[in-house]
Amino acid sequence: MRVLIVEDSEALRDSLRAGLAREGFAVDAAADGEAGAALARNNPYDVVVLDWMLPKLNGLGVLASLSSVRDRPHVLVLTARDRVEDRVQGLNAGADDYLVKPFAFEELLARLHALVRRRYAEPSSRIDVGALSIDVVARRASVAGAAIDLTAREFALLEYLALRKGHTVTREEIEDHIYGVHKLPSSNAVDSAVCILRAKLGERGKHLIQTRRGRGYVLEERSP
Repeated sequence: MRVLIVEDSEALRDSLRAGLAREGFAVDAAADGEAGAALARNNPYDVVVLDWMLPKLNGLGVLASLSSVRDRPHVLVLTARDRVEDRVQGLNAGADDYLVKPFAFEELLARLHALVRRRYAEPSSRIDVGALSIDVVARRASVAGAAIDLTAREFALLEYLALRKGHTVTREEIEDHIYGVHKLPSSNAVDSAVCILRAKLGERGKHLIQTRRGRGYVLEERSP
């Protein structure tokens, strides 16, 4: 999943970027509200982690700039303000969730996973497709009960296909959601990644990822 961090504290920004990257997120970051708003308007993020007090354009301004975005990302606001009226103001301005500083990274991560599930209308953290089972919180996948050893990027690809199960996902959509803006893949990176993922799913699972020629890929259970 692809996340944008808009945070003016370099230490916190870098810490969050590194931590989320380790968890398999594609992460972009901005140090001020204007840069963050521009990135959020021009890239398909799943979630924006937004500091409330920012230089150049504050959190309210960033939220306002996203109001016209067609596929608007969910927004998690970070703030040192813990008054009820501050939280109400942020939520009324369009924020989807609110986290008061200081916070535990584990809580931030749980809230991000919840927002991603909400974005894709997936009520459970476990997604089953045929013999394949994916736990998006524990970051584990198995086929017929046998665990699959996946890299963070491979799990991110499988997770995205699972959240879009039954729908054809284009190569461009996969690139947008799996790779950050500064890590553009080679021209055949998606096809190669899908090929490797199929091999790791084994005989019981590899046929669940189907190619739609000229369009992309779909994860679904084949009818008998």
